Amino acid sequence: MVDNRYATALVIGSVLSLLATVYLSVAVGTQHWYQYSCPPVKNEGSNATELRDDFINGEFNEKTFSQTMFRLNGTLGLWWRCIQVPSESRSYWFKEPDPKMETQCVSFTLPQQFSPKYKYSGNINGEEDMLRTYLWRCQFLLPLVSLALVFLGGLVGVCACLCRSFTPTLGVGVLHLLAGLCTLGTVCCFLAGVDLLKQYSPPPEGLEGSLGWSLYLALISFPLQMMAAALFLWAARSHRKNYTRMTAYRVA
Repeated sequence: MVDNRYATALVIGSVLSLLATVYLSVAVGTQHWYQYSCPPVKNEGSNATELRDDFINGEFNEKTFSQTMFRLNGTLGLWWRCIQVPSESRSYWFKEPDPKMETQCVSFTLPQQFSPKYKYSGNINGEEDMLRTYLWRCQFLLPLVSLALVFLGGLVGVCACLCRSFTPTLGVGVLHLLAGLCTLGTVCCFLAGVDLLKQYSPPPEGLEGSLGWSLYLALISFPLQMMAAALFLWAARSHRKNYTRMTAYRVA
């Protein structure tokens, strides 16, 4: 029979794990990891339209989409890159002094996620930057690994409940611990990659960069996963000690 303390720890750990999974899933699927804010510019003529067309329909080029995000208040995520452009639904009879802005996003394809990065951004004939290349790949793979580990931990926990065994709880805790480390690694890789990109492709004067709410969700999911892992590990270890003592007492 399971002590109430251990059962409570399992319930709280399961709730924390569920919250962490939801937060991380939302963070991975949204584009507000990093956002750029530049001074208002006059998008006269076809300049903004050309930038938007190259950004959406042009060939994938890191320097091109980075410079476009710099100029058009872009946001960057693990799977998405977005810009803000004037809405096309404006009137043709007069020019609006303050046109309504809309966000247009383009997703990174799987080959683009694994494409190499270069020290001179956009120069495919230049020297490859191995550090940024693997940072980008890790920031794409690590959150998927984290979610897979949590899902695997959930399956192990369900099997443990069906078998009425407390022993697999230790494995669930270890899986959540590894998932938390993968989540932290995702955030670190992303921030390091953004910082290195600033060095190789300096933003224009007056541009401000800030962390977005998607990244904060990933940051919140990390301690939740670690607390869930701590609860699972504590419950498994304490229950094992208690069971060993009870067995020894009965034998004696």
